Amino acid sequence: MGKSQEIHNPDPALYNEDLAPVPDARRTWGVYNYTSLWVAMSVCIPTYMLASGLIAGGMNWWQSIGTILLGNLIVLIPMLLNAHAGAKYGIPFPVFVRASFGVRGANVPAVLRALVACGWFGIQTWIGGQAIYSMLQIVWPASAQLPGGIWICFLSFWALNILVIWRGIETIKVLEGIGAPFMLLVGLLLLFWITNKAGGMGPVLSAPSKFKTTSEFLSFFIPSLTGMVGFWATVALNIPDFTRYAKSQKAQMLGQALGLPAAMTLYSFIGVAVTSASAVIFGQPIWDPVVLLGKFNQPAIAFIALIALLVATLNTNVAANVVSPSNDFSNLKPSLISFRTGGLITGVLGIAMMPWKLMTDFSSYIFGWLIGYSGLLGPIAGIMIVDYFLVRDRSLNVQDLYRRGGEYEYSNGVNYKAMVALAIGIIVALIGLAIPGLRWLYDYAWFVGFLVSGLIYWGLMRRVR
Repeated sequence: MGKSQEIHNPDPALYNEDLAPVPDARRTWGVYNYTSLWVAMSVCIPTYMLASGLIAGGMNWWQSIGTILLGNLIVLIPMLLNAHAGAKYGIPFPVFVRASFGVRGANVPAVLRALVACGWFGIQTWIGGQAIYSMLQIVWPASAQLPGGIWICFLSFWALNILVIWRGIETIKVLEGIGAPFMLLVGLLLLFWITNKAGGMGPVLSAPSKFKTTSEFLSFFIPSLTGMVGFWATVALNIPDFTRYAKSQKAQMLGQALGLPAAMTLYSFIGVAVTSASAVIFGQPIWDPVVLLGKFNQPAIAFIALIALLVATLNTNVAANVVSPSNDFSNLKPSLISFRTGGLITGVLGIAMMPWKLMTDFSSYIFGWLIGYSGLLGPIAGIMIVDYFLVRDRSLNVQDLYRRGGEYEYSNGVNYKAMVALAIGIIVALIGLAIPGLRWLYDYAWFVGFLVSGLIYWGLMRRVR
């Protein structure tokens, strides 16, 4: 662990208190904090829908769980690599990325990451609004006739998220620590209840895969695996926003390794089993848990479950989808945009991205949203990791990250070699959308972008060092 540095004479355009290195006294997050962070972020409706979407798409239970586990083991690697700089230097993602893209050029990857987070913020807020609307109908059935009821609930949940943002990072830490064990317990109780209604785990897990050949399975598995990696490709970039508060490298690495794969796999199993049970009970798999709970005529159970989903959604939304874009927008104009102001910008853009359209069905969710944005974020991860580990050998000049004319000035604050590598990586990763014969590049979008941009960046930077 490196000692936190006090920044001397920083450029006001590159510095404010939210972007400054975290002092040693505030590095209080241990193994439990990081484990509970991942448990709380994983125990959410989008994770459930990730698993239920694979079931709805034709996989059986073990194919779904295996795909999700493999995807999370893969994304854990760039997660831990990018986490190192945050824990060592106490710096957030938008400052860390200045080393590779330049003190001004860093705004490009930061804004790309922020826009994806805004989309996720909108999705989670829409889901939370749906859960509130469903609870309202249980308590007050006449509310189903309320004009604009779903929109009132959506905006109410949006306001609750903004309130938590306004209270700051320590509120998030408290939410995760309290919410994580509670949410796992509720999820297990829901699983026990619905599988009993379906006649036990036997009928639930006996449903066969719809794929008849290996080729047919692989055509669904490959883009699904990319979607699983894409699910946390966002946090794989901005994980320094959390590890800057770590007590040690060991604490953040062990906490993440324990929390991410285990929590995602366990809660995904709950999603797989409950969705399979819905197929047994209703004759077709229902991938949306809010819709599923609305089909049971047991108001007390449905109400408790919807409250649990609401708490989980709030936990995940604030931690995974607000911390990073708040810092990223603050990085655009530190003297004017604080963490709180960045959070408000995130909230407004989250509504503007029309999340109700992104969640139309499991296909648009996994193969459109998750894979599509992974083609933008994979190239950024490739460049950051190559720069930090291969070009700089984990050594950063922290003072120069906050001033003009220093080591990271490049050409007027922009490293055009990183920009070229980023652009080529994104084009190659997404070109399959336009050229059917190259569709496989899109199916592997995150992996393709990561490798192409990383290799190009490595080649270009070696020529000048």
